[in-house]
Amino acid sequence: MKPKTAARRPRFVRILLARSTWQRLAQMLLIWTFIEAHLIYYRIARAELESRARAVLHKPARVYIASLHWNNEKVLRSAWNQAVVDLVKTLGPENVFVSVYESGSWDNTKGALRELDQELQKTGAGRMIILEDETHADLIARPPGEEGWIAIPGGGMAPRRIPYLSRLRNLSLQPLLELAENGTTFDHVLFLGDVVFTVSDIIALLQTNNGHYAAACSLDFSKPPLFYDTFALRDARGHEHASQTWPYFRAPESREAMLHGQPVPVTSCWNGIVAMPSSAFTGINGLRFRGIPDSLAASHLEGSECCLIHADNPASRTRGVFVNPTVRVGYKRKAYDAVHGAERSGGSWLSLGEIYFGLWRNRLARWFTTPWFKERRVRGRIERWKKEDGGREERGGFCVVDETQVVVHNGWKHV
Repeated sequence: MKPKTAARRPRFVRILLARSTWQRLAQMLLIWTFIEAHLIYYRIARAELESRARAVLHKPARVYIASLHWNNEKVLRSAWNQAVVDLVKTLGPENVFVSVYESGSWDNTKGALRELDQELQKTGAGRMIILEDETHADLIARPPGEEGWIAIPGGGMAPRRIPYLSRLRNLSLQPLLELAENGTTFDHVLFLGDVVFTVSDIIALLQTNNGHYAAACSLDFSKPPLFYDTFALRDARGHEHASQTWPYFRAPESREAMLHGQPVPVTSCWNGIVAMPSSAFTGINGLRFRGIPDSLAASHLEGSECCLIHADNPASRTRGVFVNPTVRVGYKRKAYDAVHGAERSGGSWLSLGEIYFGLWRNRLARWFTTPWFKERRVRGRIERWKKEDGGREERGGFCVVDETQVVVHNGWKHV
């Protein structure tokens, strides 16, 4: 009898198992990613140059500035106040109204805003700066209201964070409505967060997508390279971010725009600074900030008022909502400088290493994770809530997450 011999593996298996084959594949992958990263680097650098070249006002723009503040003294004194004054002077005091609502800070935010008020008075710009004495502790000590409160574990009721913020944002818009009734109108509402920014940033933001948008947002950073506002940002298909580092997005249309440094189509954003046409807020059907209904929030759900405003805006579907990646802001000067260094010398704001690793971090997140389970859980709770009452509806389902957020004496927390 002939001795048995091991069966020969098929040729394609032998090729796959050959060490040299894997080495070649790895080399090809490395070369491909190297070339891709360089192409993206130069695309982004070119987009930065083009954006700065366009950041010039060719005609007067009338801008209503709305801003909320709480314990922001440091950034106000170090950067924000002066940037607002510079912006007012650039746009023209006759073209600007500044509405600021401060809510019970325990640092000297009120003092910093009084200084801003004095500087704005010198320019002659219209303004309303409200300094509210009621603190979070005062709010919590109130008897629960009919709306905006929720039962919390351990018993008792607590004020919900999002309805509270919505009320403040709507108060900051009140002068806009009163001015409109008297015939004074504006082109844009500019929602300014407590961020470091420049006049050029604002002009570039206003000119996003050649001025055609329902909303245009900056990209915000607290601890670069991680972007900050994950709560409000949703990609073009309504999904949360795939990675918190560049290029962030899961939807291909959002990601592709980011790879080219172009305005990124999204369903929702806020991210530090937002520009919207003022007409969205005036008139009988003007938008108002809101939270999801208390009855829906009782299912341990919450949605950002800064996301729901886009869900409620019919123009979001026709004119689009965009993140402008050439407009980057920081919650501290250090964060702002970290995302603005290289492009000042004509390069990309991202290094080649950040692009290389960012591409693969995002790919791996898209390949091996999915938002489907979280989204399905939220959709199920919304559907059950709707069935409890046939008249219920929530347009902002893509904004809703599996969280409960309540106001506490020193800010807010999850419960």
